[in-house]
Amino acid sequence: MSAPANDTAAAPTPLKKPELDYPCGDAPEPGRASEIVPGVFWLRMPMPLGLNHINLWAIRDGAGWAAVDSGLQTPETAQAWRTLFGDGGALADGLTRLFVTHMHPDHIGMAGWLRRKFGCQLWMTRMEYLMCRVLAADTGRAAPDDAIEFYRRAGWDDDAIEVYRTRFGGFGKFVHALPESFCRLEDGATIRIGDHDWRVVVGTGHSPEHACLYCPSLKLLISGDQVLPRISSNVSVFPTEPDADPMEDWLSSLDKVKAAVPDDVLVLPAHNEPFRGLHARIDYLRASQLQALDRLRDALAQPKRAVDVFGELFSRPITGAGGLLGMATGESIAHLNYLLHRGEAVRELAADGCYWYRLG
Repeated sequence: MSAPANDTAAAPTPLKKPELDYPCGDAPEPGRASEIVPGVFWLRMPMPLGLNHINLWAIRDGAGWAAVDSGLQTPETAQAWRTLFGDGGALADGLTRLFVTHMHPDHIGMAGWLRRKFGCQLWMTRMEYLMCRVLAADTGRAAPDDAIEFYRRAGWDDDAIEVYRTRFGGFGKFVHALPESFCRLEDGATIRIGDHDWRVVVGTGHSPEHACLYCPSLKLLISGDQVLPRISSNVSVFPTEPDADPMEDWLSSLDKVKAAVPDDVLVLPAHNEPFRGLHARIDYLRASQLQALDRLRDALAQPKRAVDVFGELFSRPITGAGGLLGMATGESIAHLNYLLHRGEAVRELAADGCYWYRLG
């Protein structure tokens, strides 16, 4: 999933956002489809979250349809799919294949359900498939000690830790059981869907091996969460790899997408609306992250914990416990680790059990 990050971060001199073009009009209602170009349709599914929707895409594939992403596992999403597949529905011919950009629940949640309903092949990258299986296996488990330690070292109090304990293992509640096999998407591979070739462009940082699909002949890029027009993708460190440097991965992936995909494409993102202006948007996202890192450097003139730097990175207040606190903490640590990996900052484990960071 994605959440507003540096697009809305506090800044003394805010960056000027590029003027993107949104040529496709209003989003379709759940259960309906809007044609983007001949044979490519825009679908939208509801989500019971602050980010209240996800865009999916359907591509004519012979006698049926290939879908890209599946939506969160909820009764509302299932009903929207049933409407699309029903008599007179836009996808009444059924699914031939399902492509999943990455393993976050809003993208993969209904994949198992669709696979069982249509017998269609599931296509995704290996790392995303395996990571989804790992996270789903946490359902019903108690929060591990390593994870508790990770968040205590970030500065969480007892109330936040208790909320985390009660919420741990919730991933599987929003994801149907995955098929036992899948077809692998690989970076640089070309996949024939219907009458057109689509090239796989893999990015990292937001998720382990996120697949975008680029069609040169149609001049379309299905970007998933890798490039979004109005919000920034969450780039976080998690307890499973506490010293990771996903911010470096993210910035490198932005450069990679810009080099691999021309600027004249229509971008089909997972959230908000289809847009033109890919390269300008990438430049803005990169500059926003670098500006946030500059603010963080200024803040670390005095020792800080991860929870102490929210104000430098986010304009919205991060209060209480729950999912927003988790995303903000993970993203703060991603920024801090970026500086640690470059020798610009140091951290010390203090007697209070927290990591304190300062400029090195």
